[in-house]
Amino acid sequence: MSASLFDLAALDAKVRHADLVREIKHHDKLYHGADAPEISDADYDALRRELDELEAKHPEFITKDSPSQKVGPAPSSGFKKVRHIVPMLSLSNVFSEEELEDFITRIRKFLNLPEDEAIEFVAEPKIDGLSCSLRYEGGKLVQAATRGDGEEGEDITANILTIADIPQTLPPGAPDHVEVRGEIYIGRADFAALNARLAAEEKKVFANPRNAAAGSVRQLDSTITASRPLRFFGYALADNLRFETQKQVRAALKSWGFKLPVIPDEEGMTPFAFYNAVQNLRPSLDYDIDGVVYKLNRIDYQKRLGFVARAPRWAVAHKFPAERAVTKLLKIEIQVGRTGALTPVARLEPITVGGVVVSNATLHNEDEIARKDIREGDMVVIQRAGDVIPQVVEVLADKRTGAEKVFELRNECPACGSLAIREEGEVVRRCTGGLICPAQAVERLKHFVSRLAFDIEGLGAKIIEEFYAEGLVKTPADIFRLEGMVIDPPLQSREGWGDKSVEKLFAAIRQRRTIALHRFIYALGIRQIGEATAKRLAGHYGSWPVFRVAMQDAQRDDLLTIEDVGPSVADDLLGFFAEGHNRNVLNDLESFLVIEDYVRPQNMDSAVSGKTVVFTGTLTRMGRAEAKARAESLGAKVAGSVSAKTDYVVAGENAGSKLKKAAELGVTVVWEDDWLALIGGV
Repeated sequence: MSASLFDLAALDAKVRHADLVREIKHHDKLYHGADAPEISDADYDALRRELDELEAKHPEFITKDSPSQKVGPAPSSGFKKVRHIVPMLSLSNVFSEEELEDFITRIRKFLNLPEDEAIEFVAEPKIDGLSCSLRYEGGKLVQAATRGDGEEGEDITANILTIADIPQTLPPGAPDHVEVRGEIYIGRADFAALNARLAAEEKKVFANPRNAAAGSVRQLDSTITASRPLRFFGYALADNLRFETQKQVRAALKSWGFKLPVIPDEEGMTPFAFYNAVQNLRPSLDYDIDGVVYKLNRIDYQKRLGFVARAPRWAVAHKFPAERAVTKLLKIEIQVGRTGALTPVARLEPITVGGVVVSNATLHNEDEIARKDIREGDMVVIQRAGDVIPQVVEVLADKRTGAEKVFELRNECPACGSLAIREEGEVVRRCTGGLICPAQAVERLKHFVSRLAFDIEGLGAKIIEEFYAEGLVKTPADIFRLEGMVIDPPLQSREGWGDKSVEKLFAAIRQRRTIALHRFIYALGIRQIGEATAKRLAGHYGSWPVFRVAMQDAQRDDLLTIEDVGPSVADDLLGFFAEGHNRNVLNDLESFLVIEDYVRPQNMDSAVSGKTVVFTGTLTRMGRAEAKARAESLGAKVAGSVSAKTDYVVAGENAGSKLKKAAELGVTVVWEDDWLALIGGV
């Protein structure tokens, strides 16, 4: 069955990945944007962990849309926006000594370091607060910003000036221009006093110190911020290039008047020993921490390692264990995802775990239910470790009374009644309803307007559901017809709407009539095409007309030259464009849109800018991952196979078939040393 905007034969792993992306983004928005999380940090970590494991098995799923590639949601509309000169990244997580060792091994492999070369880290407690960036010019604090989505944050300068821990001027000797990054927090004793005061004033209290700090900083009235007991720890600089080590950065921050977290004596400690020491220290601290951060000490190594979309390759957070609790599983219900996957969800007797009320838990699929022998009515162990719903870790079989019911997933979709099938080799059961299944259609429309697709402000999940139910929006193009529709009753007259909110919605829709090529490709929801792959496709073809013709002409060989586009991805792309229904949807959309040509970032000083490069064989001066990352940073396109369009084949030891293909096609071959000379060295 071919892939389609509205018909689903998706891979199970892809379905689960899409569900995780959607849920994590929802909780990211609540946590970073509204300071009102629905779940605990441990729950959030569990979903992040599941996402990371899934993407490790299926790297083709890693897209810019994935939370693994993003820091948080876009900043709210209440503050002026600040574009970070250097992206303000989040951190990847590990949860065990084995995962920490894997992280160190990846660094060694990326840098191509010998096994006997020591790698030095610095470590510090991970503060559970609100990340903030402080820009100083001429020694004076001139701007403060939240992290936001990592690229753009909120200007909170007026509020930051009320925090006594933050120096408003730097001492003589400090750089004229420097950007300090750190964490705003509220101490435990101060938090208790703040909540007591709010309760006495009959005002809403905060759930935890992190929420209190974030809510206090993001006040439009800075006098409210000034009344809150906010504090600040410095931990990094946006640009470390003036220093040789991370230890020097830490010493500089301290000398400039910034407070740093308390740490055990780390001299001679292994990272894991430091982790245990901090865990023992945790109860005595007057502020919340949720793990330990390890940073590579050498700044030159940090620069070489760079970062993936969401996080640096040279640092990681080692999180403390997730919290668990026991409760009763009341019922198992089925949710229908965007690709038709039927996902079982446990409805629980509500229980508080680490300060968060938990009432739902993911069960993944029917095999997972059978493996753990999960039954309705069971007493179960719930683990909060992720920003989405928690997980059922195990069943307490010795607590059974005999009244428990074995769950069987029916062969029909609960949303539309269509046959639900489980194809050979897959673990998920899918609805075959396609167009007639409202659950699938709604989820696809949500994807179309999501932040990394069309990003239409004001057209959130609940509004999409409402408009779909009323028949106002059934296809993506209907979104662009909304403003001209006669809607009864008018939107302005509905609860939660008004003239201003309606005009803002229509203005947001009008604004998105012009869209970048990679965003449009991603928004189509083609199976296995995430944002990173969409961007590679956009970069390869350059314009929508060229891309569409190539797909409709089934230019498969050309597709397969693109990095990360394998046979399965190519089949899904060509299958999508082969369907008449999809072509009709595209024709409809094209009548409303201006799809911008892709503009490739150019490094004008680079000898390889705009060139297509293929790597083959074993490189000895740097790891393959570093070589590809370096080439792309210099403006080159890295391809996965050799074609007549290839400019350079970079050959290492034991180069094979790609080297032979280059000779046949007359493509320029450069050996590793020559390549390094061409790009200016490691």
